[in-house]
Amino acid sequence: MEPNTMASFDDEHRHSSFSAKICKVCGDEVKDDDNGQTFVACHVCVYPVCKPCYEYERSNGNKCCPQCNTLYKRHKGSPKIAGDEENNGPDDSDDELNIKYRQDGSSIHQNFAYGSENGDYNSKQQWRPNGRAFSSTGSVLGKDFEAERDGYTDAEWKERVDKWKARQEKRGLVTKGEQTNEDKEDDEEEYLDAEARQPLWRKVPISSSKISPYRIVIVLRLVILVFFFRFRILTPAKDAYPLWLISVICEIWFALSWILDQFPKWFPINRETYLDRLSMRFERDGEKNKLAPVDVFVSTVDPLKEPPIITANTILSILAVDYPVNKVSCYVSDDGASMLLFDTLSETSEFARRWVPFCKKYNVEPRAPEFYFSEKIDYLKDKVQTTFVKDRRAMKREYEEFKVRINALVAKAQKKPEEGWVMQDGTPWPGNNTRDHPGMIQVYLGKEGAFDIDGNELPRLVYVSREKRPGYAHHKKAGAMNAMVRVSAVLTNAPFMLNLDCDHYINNSKAIRESMCFLMDPQLGKKLCYVQFPQRFDGIDLNDRYANRNIVFFDINMRGLDGIQGPVYVGTGCVFNRPALYGYEPPVSEKRKKMTCDCWPSWICCCCGGGNRNHKSDSSKKKSGIKSLFSKLKKKTKKKSDDKTMSSYSRKRSSTEAIFDLEDIEEGLEGYDELEKSSLMSQKNFEKRFGMSPVFIASTLMENGGLPEATNTSSLIKEAIHVISCGYEEKTEWGKEIGWIYGSVTEDILTGFRMHCRGWKSVYCMPKRPAFKGSAPINLSDRLHQVLRWALGSVEIFFSRHCPLWYAWGGKLKILERLAYINTIVYPFTSIPLLAYCTIPAVCLLTGKFIIPTINNFASIWFLALFLSIIATAILELRWSGVSINDLWRNEQFWVIGGVSAHLFAVFQGLLKVLFGVDTNFTVTSKGASDEADEFGDLYLFKWTTLLIPPTTLIILNMVGVVAGVSDAINNGYGSWGPLFGKLFFAFWVIVHLYPFLKGLMGRQNRTPTIVVLWSILLASIFSLVWVRIDPFLPKQTGPLLKQCGVDC
Repeated sequence: MEPNTMASFDDEHRHSSFSAKICKVCGDEVKDDDNGQTFVACHVCVYPVCKPCYEYERSNGNKCCPQCNTLYKRHKGSPKIAGDEENNGPDDSDDELNIKYRQDGSSIHQNFAYGSENGDYNSKQQWRPNGRAFSSTGSVLGKDFEAERDGYTDAEWKERVDKWKARQEKRGLVTKGEQTNEDKEDDEEEYLDAEARQPLWRKVPISSSKISPYRIVIVLRLVILVFFFRFRILTPAKDAYPLWLISVICEIWFALSWILDQFPKWFPINRETYLDRLSMRFERDGEKNKLAPVDVFVSTVDPLKEPPIITANTILSILAVDYPVNKVSCYVSDDGASMLLFDTLSETSEFARRWVPFCKKYNVEPRAPEFYFSEKIDYLKDKVQTTFVKDRRAMKREYEEFKVRINALVAKAQKKPEEGWVMQDGTPWPGNNTRDHPGMIQVYLGKEGAFDIDGNELPRLVYVSREKRPGYAHHKKAGAMNAMVRVSAVLTNAPFMLNLDCDHYINNSKAIRESMCFLMDPQLGKKLCYVQFPQRFDGIDLNDRYANRNIVFFDINMRGLDGIQGPVYVGTGCVFNRPALYGYEPPVSEKRKKMTCDCWPSWICCCCGGGNRNHKSDSSKKKSGIKSLFSKLKKKTKKKSDDKTMSSYSRKRSSTEAIFDLEDIEEGLEGYDELEKSSLMSQKNFEKRFGMSPVFIASTLMENGGLPEATNTSSLIKEAIHVISCGYEEKTEWGKEIGWIYGSVTEDILTGFRMHCRGWKSVYCMPKRPAFKGSAPINLSDRLHQVLRWALGSVEIFFSRHCPLWYAWGGKLKILERLAYINTIVYPFTSIPLLAYCTIPAVCLLTGKFIIPTINNFASIWFLALFLSIIATAILELRWSGVSINDLWRNEQFWVIGGVSAHLFAVFQGLLKVLFGVDTNFTVTSKGASDEADEFGDLYLFKWTTLLIPPTTLIILNMVGVVAGVSDAINNGYGSWGPLFGKLFFAFWVIVHLYPFLKGLMGRQNRTPTIVVLWSILLASIFSLVWVRIDPFLPKQTGPLLKQCGVDC
């Protein structure tokens, strides 16, 4: 099936049950008024708004309808406000809406199963979930009084309620008078109700006093660039024409790169969330918790390069997150089929039974034990329970014993037995051959698994290792992520998915709640493809020598994109909306009905857009058809035995029972005409799109996630093994249109780009306490290899069909968002002009020529204005973003270092791959913890790599050029110093930017080899003396030697 057809079908299905009885502001049901009629707030557009939101908007808001901006009229029984007209009566509306919610309550107990596509399957226990679904929206009534006021003292709570009452009295909504205790309780409940109806988040624009000067300077800088290039092009340096031409080309490229980087930062914004309102709206005491379930994905490849203790800390922080335990499932992907990681998860699940209740009892942060116990802070601050010190000491001892057990597993894994690894029950480990093994799934914890030491349920923990066979393309990390998407859809099918790297732990236990403030918003949530959090890092030196924190990108560029269509996906710390990953388009916003009348001819109404009545009726008929179709499908459960359509599938899965038979879906279409059938679906198109799994296809049809009713639970684990088989994705749209997109080692950029092209929006969430923290390579060589991988991925995208320069121009991607994506794929090519520009100063010093001819005072104004505009832009950018000048400077330095090394190699490797098919291996970045005896020991390690050659050459060339230029000026006298200053300025610009690289070459200050210093001084001195003596760039005289005769002729 074509993507557009599938997307349109999904849009119709997911919105088939929406009419007009759900408030578009708070998500609550629009109740009837006193006359038994459906309450209608606005009589112009009939936009569904409940009465409490209507009254609150009239009293506290802008008094207008949120859709058509028509001023609200007063209804009978509503309090009067200033500006109300008389004789405004209520109106009726016949719009209806019936939504049935489902609550997901599936659970998993310990289970291990493995199998392959050829039908081999082994299972040691059965898995029995109860298939309840859930609602992503719910009542907006608040918690009970005692539950909400926990965070306040009695005095603070009374002051807060009194202020609210004063505002209500001022607006005439309540009357003064003496109150009884019951009246006070009613006031508190009304206050909580009013708070619950407030938005879960708000957009905080940058102050105009900060952003307006910033935009003005950007425009001025653009104008100055025009006049600057006019001067540079019209005044060539005739004595150094090649150098002048190269420099002008480089400067034009730099200007274009600046435009691509600068203008997507035109609309920076901030956002803030209200977690208390989220809790009041979806966590009501005495009722089922209505927060949406979340599946968390953690991906690993090699446990020897990604230490198991780091992965274990990430998993422990997930299991201890501040979120309902029955709504969190953690899936760990082991793409190396390592028994070391398998045993690590067993130990981790056992330690979690003690760690999780400790975290929740004392509300500790962060909830990764390695980083919690290593924090150099007063851990007794705000702790009032006398048992805390004793329990903390005991838990620290438990964790140290846990680390010893993990270290023992690592030491054992260093030497593989000749007969291969053997599991505890004596069976051979299925993944002994990492390139040829069946799919494996192990389920820990959960409702029917091991409880914690207090007898409470723990979140599910699922080990997943997809099947690998020779001859199949496995697509590295992107393929592993898609396998986890399918497994989670079969086992839990949460509507939202959090993606983390194995070294990124949850630093803020409320991080998932932060994202739910956006994803569960009644208006914005359905249009969001993901919520991206900034990356923050531990273990980086205070000076951040190699810009590992990447503060400029995460605190400036990403906030700018958030004001357009949303930030780009950066590979980790991102909460996804599952339908967005399935390739569906976002729901279309309801448009205001166009006004028509009967007094004009019908052809005029048609021309004006008023002839849509038949179309509307057809659409509503089609939606009702979809609704009845799926109501029939949900009641059907059928055992697979002899199915012609699925014959090839049945041969592979002889004993599998399906939740939905694909034939049932086709049978459900009987009774509709051919047009309706073509507009709905086809079983064959479902197979081509999602693969041959009726269970997975049925999960994609669940509007709010969860498992279908009356599921056949005996086949779910086997179905999960099937969807991670190596041949499952063949002849499907996985990696092409749905899931993580293949074709680049930086699959994150491609995946986010495709979502934005479909019209989805994303949100950037920056809580005060960083949501996630990870590790970054602080060694120079490791850092350059990491940047090389990112740049190579961008080059691969540039030469693919998904290049933002030409892909989906007719789509829904905004122009400034497209500029940002273009910048992410062309920045490696800046390395070529950057390398040339950094070489020019040395050549000018050695040849005595310069790229700029002698200029007059008027022409020098453009140089001075450009220089000042660059400084002003940086200062104003720092002013609105809050980024320090040190972070900006480190970013500029590493832009040059990475540009003349990693980016340059990425361009050539990308060209080799595209033109000659020479592929480069993906190297996993080491994620080991630093040595406790030397916190930043890795910073000073010297690891030689070919990436160091270009910047080393540039440093030597420019240093030699400086020495040669100064020596030449000393030799030729005072008149040579004037032209020398411009050349020295450019040479020092290069050297200063490469200074962190030079420090990385030298190692520790107290460990710098003496022989290197001596040889450097000796060679520089000898070269300077020889240069002055030989002077190779002066013209040599030919012919006889002429001497003055001494006669004044």
